[in-house]
This record gives sequence, structure tokens and C-alpha cells, in this order.
Amino acid sequence: MSNVHFIGGEKGGVGKSMTARLLAQYLIDAEKPFIGLDSDQSHGTFSRFYSEFASPLIVDDYDSLDQLIILAQENPGSDLIVDLAAQTSTRLGKWIDESDALALLQELGSQVFLWHVMDDGADSVNLLNGLLNRYPQDFIKIVVVNNLGRGECFEHFEQSTTYQKAKDRNAIFITLAKLQPQLAARIDFANTSFWAAANNTDVMNIIERSRVRVWLKNNYAQFDKLSQ
Repeated sequence: MSNVHFIGGEKGGVGKSMTARLLAQYLIDAEKPFIGLDSDQSHGTFSRFYSEFASPLIVDDYDSLDQLIILAQENPGSDLIVDLAAQTSTRLGKWIDESDALALLQELGSQVFLWHVMDDGADSVNLLNGLLNRYPQDFIKIVVVNNLGRGECFEHFEQSTTYQKAKDRNAIFITLAKLQPQLAARIDFANTSFWAAANNTDVMNIIERSRVRVWLKNNYAQFDKLSQ
């Protein structure tokens, strides 16, 4: 059975592509096959760092979106990671409704994960509430990501009715650890994978590589919740 991961959050700058890249590296290190799709046509961060695994997805083109279903059908042993650009939910939702795409994926035996990557602002909470209302189907798994690299105060979210609504939906709650900004910038300018940052002596020195490995280990422990 394939898992289809829609990595969203609707807002720009909350860490959607970072999350997609982390999930990709998690699957690579676990030796699990996957196919990456990058819908951000202006930046294409996922494709830039994992070009061997990711290809473009055009949200405005039904032929392009249809490939999600075809890929799930033809690659039942591979996960699909879809890195959604900001402000794509309306267009994606239109395709989903008109194609009955979620029901098709269910028929194919695919488990759909809708990821909502958050900063600690009210907008992220409101957008999560919209996602929960938009997709009430029980067979969809909601993944809520508190990204400590984009905020440190998630207490207001955890006290909200939206948080309780997500809990009632049996959402999976993931907390992403913050990577030291200096290391994140070095990875960015080197156009390198997280594996290379953790292991390649040309990219990081010995202590920096160790910090990246610890960061990956902590986040991988959070991703393990997906299979629990």
C-alpha cells in the first residue's frame, strides 16, 4: 500500500519544503521507495535539493494533477510526497472534488496524509480549522506539524478549539526541532541534501555534522508516529 503525503500549510514561509525534504530523507534512510512532486514553480526548493527524486507538479493543470492517481496506481509500493506551494489549497481542492481523487486513492489502497505545517501565529490555526472542515473524511489522516524553526509559542494553539477538533479527528501531532540557522544557511547555499550535510566533510566540519545528525534523529523519532 502506498502512502500519499500532501505537505501543505497554505501560508508561505512556515517550512513546507523543509518538511517535505525531511520526510524524503527519512524514507531514503529507511530504504523505502518514494516519488517526490514539487508544486512550487517559483522556488522549487524540494526539486533543488532532491532532484534525483522530485519532479514538477502543476496545480493549475489537471493533466499534471492526474499523474498523482496514475503514479499511485502504477507504484503501489512507493510513497508519494507532494510539496504544496503556498495558496494552492483552493485549486487542489477543486481538482479533488471534480475528480473524486481521494475516493480513487482509497480504492487503490493508498493512505492519504494531509500535512498542515504551522508557525505559531493565529493564521496557521485558522487555516488548520479550514482544512479540518474541508476534509472530514475518516479515511484521511491529518498530520499537524508545529515547526519550532518558525515559532516557539504554540501554547495558544494547544488551548484552542481547533486543537481539540484535530485531536478528536485522531490527528498525528509532530514537532519539528529547529536547526541552527547557520547550519540551515550553509545547507541552503550548498544545495545539498540533509544526508550530505550530516556526512560530507566538504560541507560541514565534524561538530556541525554531528549537530545535523542529532537534528535528523530527533525529527525522525517524530516521523515514526506516522506508522504507529
